[in-house]
Amino acid sequence: MKSKNKLKIVNDPIYGFITIPSPLVFELIEHPYFQRLRRITQMGMSYLVYPGAQHTRFHHALGAMFLMQRAVQVLRSKKVEINDAEEEALYVAILLHDIGHGPFSHAMEHSIVSNVSHEEISLLFMNELNRQFSGKLDLAITIFKNEYPRKFLHQLISSQLDMDRLDYLRRDSFYTGVSEGNVNSQRLITMLNVKDDSLVVEEKGIYSVEKFIIARRLMYWQVYLHKTSLVAEQLLLHLLKRAKELVQSGHDLPASKALSFFMKESVSLEDFSTEILGTFSQLDDYDIISAMKSWKDSEDFVLSELSDMLLYRKLLRIKLKKRPISKAKVEEKIEAVMKQHNLSAHEASYFVFQGSISNQAYRMDKDTINLIRKNGRVVDVAKASDQLNIEALSKRVVKYYICYPKKD
Repeated sequence: MKSKNKLKIVNDPIYGFITIPSPLVFELIEHPYFQRLRRITQMGMSYLVYPGAQHTRFHHALGAMFLMQRAVQVLRSKKVEINDAEEEALYVAILLHDIGHGPFSHAMEHSIVSNVSHEEISLLFMNELNRQFSGKLDLAITIFKNEYPRKFLHQLISSQLDMDRLDYLRRDSFYTGVSEGNVNSQRLITMLNVKDDSLVVEEKGIYSVEKFIIARRLMYWQVYLHKTSLVAEQLLLHLLKRAKELVQSGHDLPASKALSFFMKESVSLEDFSTEILGTFSQLDDYDIISAMKSWKDSEDFVLSELSDMLLYRKLLRIKLKKRPISKAKVEEKIEAVMKQHNLSAHEASYFVFQGSISNQAYRMDKDTINLIRKNGRVVDVAKASDQLNIEALSKRVVKYYICYPKKD
C-alpha cells in the first residue's frame, strides 16, 4: 500500500483534540474497512428514543484510542514498561476492536449471517488488514486474542475496566443526554497501575470505580435496554429475517448488491472468504434504511408493515415482567393478529414475540476489577468497598418481555 506518512489531529466533542499517533494508525483509519464505521451508528435504533444518539462506531473507535494513549502515558509514568512496539499494537488493537460490526450494530449477527459475532468478524478484518499491511498488525492481533505473555495489555482492550467501556459509557451519555452515564474516564485512567502482570486501580480510586459500575448499570436500564429501543431492535431483526425468508423462497426484493448477497446466501464463520469479507465491508446502515424504503411498498404484508413501523416509529407495544410470559398469553396475542389481518400463525409471529433481557453491572466470577492497597495487597473492588452497592450490582437481574401490536 502507498504510505501517506501524514499525521493529523482530530477534534472530538468529548476529549478535544485527538492526535493520530503513527503513520500505521493513520493508514488504518484511512482504509475503506475503517471508514465504513462512519456509516454505522454506535447505538443501533436508540435514536428512536434519544434523538441525539446519532454518533457512530467511527467516533467511538477514535475515542477509545485516545483513552488508550492516556493509559500508556499514565502507566509509563508509574514505571510500567511498555515498549514502542507494544504501544503501537495497543493503539491498533483498540482502534480495530469494533471493526466487525454490521449495520445497526448487533442486528446482523442474528439475522443475515448465521450467528457470527462481531468480535469474530473483527478478527477476520484484522487478519486481512495484516495481510495487506505486510504483517505490521501481528503484535496487535496477538494482544487482541490474549495470546501475548503480558496479560495486562489485553486487559486494557478487553476487561471490566477497559478503554472500550470507558469511552462508550461517557460518549453514549453525552449523545443521549443521559447524565447518569457521565463517568470521569480520565480520572479512572489516572488511577491505573500494574501489579503481577495484572491491571489494578489504586485504592484512592475506589469511589470512581463505584461510580463507573453504578453508571454502567443505570445506562443499561435507561439506555441500552430501554424498552422502546428493545422493541425497535427486535423489529429490525424480524424484518431482516422476513426479507431473507422471502428471498430464499424465490421472491425478488430490491436491495443493494451487498445486502442481496447476504439475503440469498447462508453465511457462517467458516464461509467467510476474503471475497465475502469484502462484500460484508460494503454493508452499512444506509443499505438497511434504503431497503426499508422500498420494502414498505412490498406486496408481502409482513415485510411492508415491519418496514413502515421502523421508518415512521409506529412500534409494537412492549410489556416487561419479572416472570416469564406464559405460552397461553403469547398464543392469545398471535390469534388476535391472525384474525385482524388474515395472517397465518407463522406470519403473525413476526408481530407477537417474547424474550428476556438481563443486566449485570459487575461480575465477581470473572476478570474482576482489583484495587491495590498502599501495603501492596490486591483485593476485589466489591470486597474493598465500604458500601454494599457493588456486591449488590454483581447480581444478575433478568426481566421478561412480550411485544404485540397496539390496538387501533
